[in-house]
Amino acid sequence: MQMSVESRQFDGTSADVPVLELKDITKTFPGVKALDGVSLELYPGQVTALIGENGAGKSTLVKTLTGIYQPDGGAIHVAGEQVRFATAQDASAAGITAIHQETVLFDELTVAENIFIGHAPHGRFGLIDWKTMRVRAAEILARIDADLDPDTPLRDLGIASKHLVAIARALSVDARVVVMDEPTAALSHKEIEELYELVDRLKAEGRAILFISHKFDEIFRIADRYTVFRDGTHVGAGLMTEVTESDLVRLMVGRDVNQIFPERARNPGDEVLKVAGYAHPTEFEDINFTLRRGEILGFYGLVGAGRSEVMQALFGITKPSKGATRIDGKIKVIRSPAEAVEAGIVYVPEDRGKQGAVIGVPIFQNVTLPSLTQTSRNGFLRLSEEFALARQYTERLDLRAASLDQDVGNLSGGNQQKVVIAKWLATKPRVIILDEPTKGIDIGSKAAVHAFMAELAAEGLSVIMVSSEIPEVLGMSDRVIVMREGLIAAELEGSDLTPETLVRYAAGIGESA
Repeated sequence: MQMSVESRQFDGTSADVPVLELKDITKTFPGVKALDGVSLELYPGQVTALIGENGAGKSTLVKTLTGIYQPDGGAIHVAGEQVRFATAQDASAAGITAIHQETVLFDELTVAENIFIGHAPHGRFGLIDWKTMRVRAAEILARIDADLDPDTPLRDLGIASKHLVAIARALSVDARVVVMDEPTAALSHKEIEELYELVDRLKAEGRAILFISHKFDEIFRIADRYTVFRDGTHVGAGLMTEVTESDLVRLMVGRDVNQIFPERARNPGDEVLKVAGYAHPTEFEDINFTLRRGEILGFYGLVGAGRSEVMQALFGITKPSKGATRIDGKIKVIRSPAEAVEAGIVYVPEDRGKQGAVIGVPIFQNVTLPSLTQTSRNGFLRLSEEFALARQYTERLDLRAASLDQDVGNLSGGNQQKVVIAKWLATKPRVIILDEPTKGIDIGSKAAVHAFMAELAAEGLSVIMVSSEIPEVLGMSDRVIVMREGLIAAELEGSDLTPETLVRYAAGIGESA
């Protein structure tokens, strides 16, 4: 029976006693020690931030905590009692649930069905009690201020609403521990603030929250405690009030990161790309801009501004209703990604898992896939040349993997991003479009991507960078185009390029500035 907020108790656990402890957890995969004696404590009514670079072991720990992996050593205690999670169901039964960056929900089911999947209420003869399920779903949604109809098919909801459904599902099992893995990655500023309010309510109910994020402003805004992993080891933990951003960075990377963005000469050359009069019936209108040799052109805007849609049209994924693309002054008709690559334009998408990398395929084959003419002779692939080409570009990006034979799906998000970038750089393009190039990756990987972008520009490659992170836009761009509601709201450079002007134009209050 589900308890009300007022009656919720965590087995008598007080705020000073951890509701969950992981002690000396180890987990080894072939050739990799993912966790090496790590520990973690989660307290009721508090948020603990789990911090670390990609590959630090955060994802492995979450999978161990939720019963997907079983540790090779160490112990897990819930409310002081040692437990073993042989399955994800065991972890759920103990009151532990996870809300992932990519919400694991089912589009063809209703909101109520998603909330209660696997533990639906049953009536007589063991049949699902649909009426009770809808009523309980409505009650839970009301508790988190989610204005959603329990009978709505999930496919009709946006990303933010799906996150609310995932949270409601966590509450439906009366979770004592809620894991939030990059929960704000795809949310707008308003939706992020609403999530913060929801976390505050979960804290007030006495739930322990493990919050995983690469965004330091989020961590300092929402967390009470922190735990830092580095290379599969536990390197620090404590109260957020007793630590600074610099302290956390030093723990994460084992060094000071004084300069986030690389210094570089900003001397763009001749015009390489010109987009004139681009339009799409539903996504964007009257898009005009130029891109010069060795330039990094930033695109900024709020969610739904149309930035990615413009880039997908440039790369031939979608077809604009009108407009022209010129490369080196010559009109190029681009009707497919293959024609875009032939014209010298490549695109690293925001959703690297679904659109960028081929999961289930080794790293080296992912890198060489668009460049098979370089690695084949007389119609036959040469394995040694595939490995050589993949090694050339993955080493430049400091890819961290056991070997180039490793399945790209087993890499961290930051390393998957490096594989996708390497894949397109191997085609030797003129223009590279990077859509949210550092989304969901840690500060060390961000620095590597930024340094590599600066290196590419210095070598004469023209870069278009779509980013929602203001520091990244300001730190890396020579010029910035701000989009709002499918239109170009402003083009900024020099002294006009400030956080205030970016936000004003993106929000629609900058036209008169």
